[in-house]
Amino acid sequence: MKKKVSIGLSLAIMASSAIPAFASSGQNHHFPHNHNQIKSIEFESMKAPSTIENMVKTYTDAKVKITYKDGTVKETPLTYNQLFLSKDKIVDNKGEKIPAGTPIDAKGNPIVDRSVPDKPSYYISDAPDSNSFITIAGKDYIISHYEYDSMDNAGNEIKGLPASMTLTQVDRDKKTGKLTVNHAKKIDFSNVNGLWTPCNGSTTDWGTHLGSEEYEPDARAFEDSSSDSYRDVTNFAQHYFGDKSKANPYFYGWIPEISIHPNGNTSVVKHYSTGRFSHEIMQVMPDQKTALFGDDGGNTMMFMYVADQKRDFSAGTLYAAKFKQTSSDNGGAGDLQWIKLGHSTDKEVKKIIDKGTKFSDIFETSAQPAPGFKAIKTAASKKVEYLKVKPGMEKAAAFLESRRYGALLGATSEFNKMEGIAVNKAGHKAYIAISYENGSMKKEDISGVQDDIQMPVLDSGTTFELDLNAGQRDHSSHSINSRYAPSKMKGLLVGEDLPKSDAYGNTANPDKIANPDNLTFSNDMDTLFIGEDSSHHTNNFVWAYNVKTKKLSRILSVPAGAEATGLRAVDQLKNSRYLLSNFQHPGEDLDGKQITAVDKEKLEDAMKKGIGIQETGGVGYLSGLPSGDLKTK
Repeated sequence: MKKKVSIGLSLAIMASSAIPAFASSGQNHHFPHNHNQIKSIEFESMKAPSTIENMVKTYTDAKVKITYKDGTVKETPLTYNQLFLSKDKIVDNKGEKIPAGTPIDAKGNPIVDRSVPDKPSYYISDAPDSNSFITIAGKDYIISHYEYDSMDNAGNEIKGLPASMTLTQVDRDKKTGKLTVNHAKKIDFSNVNGLWTPCNGSTTDWGTHLGSEEYEPDARAFEDSSSDSYRDVTNFAQHYFGDKSKANPYFYGWIPEISIHPNGNTSVVKHYSTGRFSHEIMQVMPDQKTALFGDDGGNTMMFMYVADQKRDFSAGTLYAAKFKQTSSDNGGAGDLQWIKLGHSTDKEVKKIIDKGTKFSDIFETSAQPAPGFKAIKTAASKKVEYLKVKPGMEKAAAFLESRRYGALLGATSEFNKMEGIAVNKAGHKAYIAISYENGSMKKEDISGVQDDIQMPVLDSGTTFELDLNAGQRDHSSHSINSRYAPSKMKGLLVGEDLPKSDAYGNTANPDKIANPDNLTFSNDMDTLFIGEDSSHHTNNFVWAYNVKTKKLSRILSVPAGAEATGLRAVDQLKNSRYLLSNFQHPGEDLDGKQITAVDKEKLEDAMKKGIGIQETGGVGYLSGLPSGDLKTK
């Protein structure tokens, strides 16, 4: 999640023949080669957009080159295909069609924007985010997040608006692989008190969707009725329940898991035992019981969860990482030591919430250093706090205030803008995006507060590689029951800040990744796909990085000011392959850009006349990739 925007794109590779096929603009191109003969797949990069026409649209000029073992080389262009916009009325809801990005309340009614009294209308999110592509009972579905709405109809920034997810059934053409919308409906979150700011997410190997609730409301501040936290949570309760008295910050900041049933209906659970923090994403490792998390914001923490049973995240052990820096070069590097926060179940944690537990029930506080109190600084308050856990409240602290409790135990709460995570199964590696290496990741001299991370400022960020290992022990020397616990991390792909803006308004090198956000990995193609959420690039891009050849290729550009989100590589389908993604908040922050290469006023006018500025987001895909089971190893 950018400041508040996201862009999207979606890649799809489709074909349905025993002979490998390449889908381009909905047409198959057949080549007389069995897919087992493929030697390598290479993405040929597109140039950054240089005209107003290209700067205002989602498009690609990239190509994919296939080299066969007999020496034959075939090349095909990638093509962008849009499925729908968040403002498109594709959702069936109580007998009417409503926009895909419209949130609903606890009774299933669309939430109405009344900021312009004589022109009420449904809210429409301009921020579609995470996608999962799931096949159930022979039907294909896409679950998409709608993270937030940037502005109401009166032009005011929106605070405390419930978020939503949409389930879209898509039809897949058997010959071309082309996707089209069959119908869509909103997912009901009323049994879990609604949905708070869903950012990134992931798809499990067993066919469920793991969502997220980002930027959890600060429960300490909520106890002050004049605070932003109190305003946001009560606004949410009024919009969602129609009752401000139902406001509770501990309802939010969790991982929801969504299951699609054979009849097309959905069910939702929130996994309270995985901890509460600013959930960017929960990425499950190949053992189907270990999970890593992105914790977005400043002064955040890296978490790991090890479930008691495979495919069941209702009970397990939560850990937080202590980062031991070993280098500040190339984005930085360090060893990871895991601190056990505790073991619990969803039922146990939910019982603590349902009792009406408050922050002040869990912690004692001091306004200044005092015996027995530890100084910490975390994303929850963004200020130095002096805290002590009250006797018997350790479990509540571990799971309701995971980041604060982790900091009290010595875990590192200095990561900044920790975003997407992807896993390379064969390589035993994971990848994590740190979008902005600044703020809390710099050397900070704060009395009494630990300072584990001391990196040089890199505003354009770094994509890190993590080593995954078995046989690790936690800080108390107890064995960690996982073969995929990260032990080290180091910079893999590093951005390049520019000393001043270039002619297109870029303040980071446009030929390198700036502010990586969404990550997804194709094990078939040994390729890490990276979507940007950058204010340092005027147009954000999606990149393909081959982890074996080390080649980096730009494969998609989204509209100026937009963010590339919803990135998802789908490798498991027979005769089809998709890389899904979305774009959010097109046109955001354009007015602050120093653009001279094109007429800035004409660029803004073209945005307004085209997709609009922060009016809608899009869901789509790229076609042109090889289909089938690729044997490139």
